[in-house]
Amino acid sequence: FSGLDKADAVLGIGSGLDLNTMLTQLVALESRPLTQLRSDASALQTKVSSYGQISSLFSAVQTAANKLSGTSLWGQSTAVSTDTSVAQVVSASNAVPGSYAVTVQQLATNQSVVSTGSFSGADALVGEGTLTLDIGSWDRPPMNFLPQVGRTPVDITVTASDTLATLRDKINGAGAGVNASIVTDSSGSRLALRSSATGEENSFRLRATDTDGNHTDAAGLSRFAFDPQGGTTQMEQKVAAVNAQATVNGIPVTSASNDLSTVIEGVTLRLGKVSETGTTLNVSADTEGVKTAVQDFAKAYNGLASYLSAQTKYDAASKVAGTLQGDSAATGLISQLRTMLGSSSGASSAFSRLSDIGLAAQRDGTLSVDSAKLTTAVGNLTELRKAFAGNGNGDASLDGFARRYASLATRVLGSDGTLTTRTEGLQNRISKNSDDQNRVQDRIDRFKARLTAQYTAMDSNQSKLTALSNYVTQQMNALTA
Repeated sequence: FSGLDKADAVLGIGSGLDLNTMLTQLVALESRPLTQLRSDASALQTKVSSYGQISSLFSAVQTAANKLSGTSLWGQSTAVSTDTSVAQVVSASNAVPGSYAVTVQQLATNQSVVSTGSFSGADALVGEGTLTLDIGSWDRPPMNFLPQVGRTPVDITVTASDTLATLRDKINGAGAGVNASIVTDSSGSRLALRSSATGEENSFRLRATDTDGNHTDAAGLSRFAFDPQGGTTQMEQKVAAVNAQATVNGIPVTSASNDLSTVIEGVTLRLGKVSETGTTLNVSADTEGVKTAVQDFAKAYNGLASYLSAQTKYDAASKVAGTLQGDSAATGLISQLRTMLGSSSGASSAFSRLSDIGLAAQRDGTLSVDSAKLTTAVGNLTELRKAFAGNGNGDASLDGFARRYASLATRVLGSDGTLTTRTEGLQNRISKNSDDQNRVQDRIDRFKARLTAQYTAMDSNQSKLTALSNYVTQQMNALTA
């Protein structure tokens, strides 16, 4: 209850009695069931929060177990280059372990051209007409251009008000596979063009249709043409676009890019420099990744086990019980986890128990990780994979450890699982508690209203009796006088 309202404050004026205090105390006695209901609701909500945390921790175990029971982890590999300046590993996944000798004869380059004539600055006018950009390759010699099949030339309209800066912006905005920039030195400003991608097939040709009628001279828009086949070279080629050339284990390979992703299965190499001595690429299974995954599983498991233990234990020293102390659902989960922890598996002939891998059960229900044992275990990835990811196809004794924990997490987190049904049951109790609170509050409100009316009537009658008594006393005193 919220206390006395304004009307309560006048109680007792007529009678001289402390009716407000009496009313407060009586309402407080009537409100004891409501106080208990609110305490129960708080305890139920705390349990819901605890089960929410347990669900989150079980999800973490499920994620870690799924990684160990999946296929991608066990196929991962690492690749190391003995000279990363020649070639470095960008990525390595599912690569076949082995050693590869890599030499580089040529790096892939972008075509680059620059205007031969200079301008006073970026705001200098460039002429009027149309520039046409083609992407393709140059047949050298005699510099015949071969457009890319299926690629449409891009026309760039240039007006009389366009400057070197706006022409640059129009080329960049056309998305034609060519990047434009302005280079300024002591002789003035010039337009520089560079193909967006490396390789012979990403070369470009730039033709001009000049409104002055002459499309090949060194005046107007034709100053930006580069078309050796058409007899126009007002733009000077600084770098020709070429493909990368390398050898891998003596086999010649070419690529439009310096990233080689199909030469060694599962490995992407990035060529760095020309080198006949080359580099050696060593590919091996990613044992460190497997060790990390096992350690992550142990960490997730320990988080769950420690939380369940803290929530269900009774501290004799402080005489404080955990939120879920005595909760059958929580203690049942602890029992399942410990039973599974101590069970053996026939999935692997080398690792029948988790302790064989380096994961030993502790007295508090958590796992300790023996790094030396784990390092030895990852030396036998074939059997270790069976131990964690083995599928018994219906025979639980042949399921791997990670598969078992993943299945347990799926069961308890499912729509009919322990955590889901327990949480739903608590939520239903909270909802019923709320209804009970409303009902008790309504009874308290009616009780208070009834007492207030009774005390108000009694106060009024007492006031009248007091007034009558005073009048009689006055009359008697007057008669005596």
